[in-house]
Amino acid sequence: MSLKSPVSNKLEVQLFTDGACKGNPGPGGWAYILRHVESGTEREASGGEANTTNNQMELQAVIEGLRALTRPVNVEVITDSQYVSKGSTEWIHGWKRNGWKRKVKGQLKPVKNEEHWRALDELLSRHQVSFTWVRGHEGHPENERCDELAVEAAAKMA
Repeated sequence: MSLKSPVSNKLEVQLFTDGACKGNPGPGGWAYILRHVESGTEREASGGEANTTNNQMELQAVIEGLRALTRPVNVEVITDSQYVSKGSTEWIHGWKRNGWKRKVKGQLKPVKNEEHWRALDELLSRHQVSFTWVRGHEGHPENERCDELAVEAAAKMA
C-alpha cells in the first residue's frame, strides 16, 4: 500500500517493526527499521524491558520508530502484529470514544496497555500513517531482521 505525499506524491518513510518476549510477561525487546523510500537510507534501533509483554513490545517498536521521525511525514508501518495493526486502524477510535474503555461481554473495561495506546495515538496524529500487516516468520527480510534485533534485546533483559 502506498501513501501520497501532498508535496512529492510519493511514499516517504517505511517503518518495519517487531516485538519479542521471553515469557509473557517476561523480558522483552522491540526493534524497528526506518527506511526513507526515495534515498533508501535506513536506520535500525532496538531496546528492551525486564518485565513486559509481547503486545507491549509490539506497540513500543512502533512508538519508538515514530518518535525517531524529526518532522511530519507519510509513514507506512509494516508489522506482523494484528493487535497493533487493527488496534491502530479499527479499535482505537471506539476506545477513545468510550474513554479508553473496550466492550467485554456488554460491559466497558479498561483498554489493556492503555499507556502505550495513548502514546501511539499521539504520535499517529503527527503523521499520515498506514499499516500493512505481514505474516511473521515467513521470510519477509525486514520483519526477520526486526525479529532478530528484538530477540537479542529481550535476551539482554533476561
